[in-house]
Amino acid sequence: MHEVTSDHWHEPEGLKNAGYGAWKRPNTPYDDYMEEQGVPIFRGIGVRRVQDMPLKPWARMGGRGTFIQLYGTEGKWGCYVVEVPAAGALNPEKHMYEEIMVVVEGRGTTEIWTDGQSKPHSFEWQRGSMFSIPLNTNHRIINAASSPALILVANTAPNVMNLFRDRDWIFNCSASFPARFDGAVDFFKAKDDIVPDPVRGLALRKSNFIPDIMNADLYLDNRRSPGYTRVEPHMANNVFYGFVGEHKTGRYSKAHAHMSAAVLVCLKGKGYTYTWPRSEGMTPWKDGKTQNIYRQDYEPVGLVTAAPYGGDWFHAHFGISKEPLRLIGWYGPNNHRKDKAGVPGEKDTDEGAIDVTEGGTAIPYWLEDPFLRKEYEETLKREGVTSQMGDELYRAPADQRQPVSA
Repeated sequence: MHEVTSDHWHEPEGLKNAGYGAWKRPNTPYDDYMEEQGVPIFRGIGVRRVQDMPLKPWARMGGRGTFIQLYGTEGKWGCYVVEVPAAGALNPEKHMYEEIMVVVEGRGTTEIWTDGQSKPHSFEWQRGSMFSIPLNTNHRIINAASSPALILVANTAPNVMNLFRDRDWIFNCSASFPARFDGAVDFFKAKDDIVPDPVRGLALRKSNFIPDIMNADLYLDNRRSPGYTRVEPHMANNVFYGFVGEHKTGRYSKAHAHMSAAVLVCLKGKGYTYTWPRSEGMTPWKDGKTQNIYRQDYEPVGLVTAAPYGGDWFHAHFGISKEPLRLIGWYGPNNHRKDKAGVPGEKDTDEGAIDVTEGGTAIPYWLEDPFLRKEYEETLKREGVTSQMGDELYRAPADQRQPVSA
């Protein structure tokens, strides 16, 4: 490339290209924000347990914390863990981004109020509670116990900070959003009604507070594994997309592919995830293409990025405990099915739940790499768990032929 200095530019000579050609990736405004907070920033494929992550004092929040930036979520949505001091509280705050909170440990109270409101809304939470802070409402997290509480938080802070680049506006804006928080007395009362989500017709629960997401009812779905159950919590009219799904004991999901953004949070049971580039094919172990395969083990409350490095990676999730494997799927405002390129009114499909033999990206068990079943069954034996993956799942249907590619 043509030589360029930081304070001088001129056109390249002859057929040389202009510019540096290669550079160090610059910080985004959200990267700057994280670094300024003085707490750790974890970057990687996943975390076995957030309870074991190092925490440092976080002056702005009034507790201790750490950021989590899993590969594939950069700029798409944010995540952190915060510890609420024993018998104490976090600092009051408000912000122009959405937040969803899952209580990892502890019990306490959250207060929510709008500017000028004399008495805050208040609700109690415990381990496993899930709730959302309505957009740009004042809020305070209070610990009711004599030991610290730990909360896992997902938010749209990167989207807002990288777009508006005005920290004062983000944290001190006076705008109110009645469509997000109408002040109703029962706003944070748990609601159990299930309706079909408007895009795919899957089970959706409209509730701004769920007392115990680790044991809340889920509904038969079958799209990931036989007997798989699922629900989409829709909270505070957020655009942040997520779901909770559960695989039966002794079963694992079909490998499937989609774009980056998805992170799975283990709520119950324990297991592991394999992920690899779709370009490596459906049988990378068999084909000797294992150099780009990643494995992440987890237990409550651990995390794994499902499709790192820009996405279009296969990934499969394996429950290995005597209890079912329950997972949150968090995507931020980047639901890859909703945001797929195209024009309104065109037919779209739930490709990650449709087998490759039918035009989707899910690998039916009978086409997957034999390594996956072999390792899974060996692992279950060591754990004292009986496999529920019957031989019939691995037999090709009479009318199916192996596709040329996936």
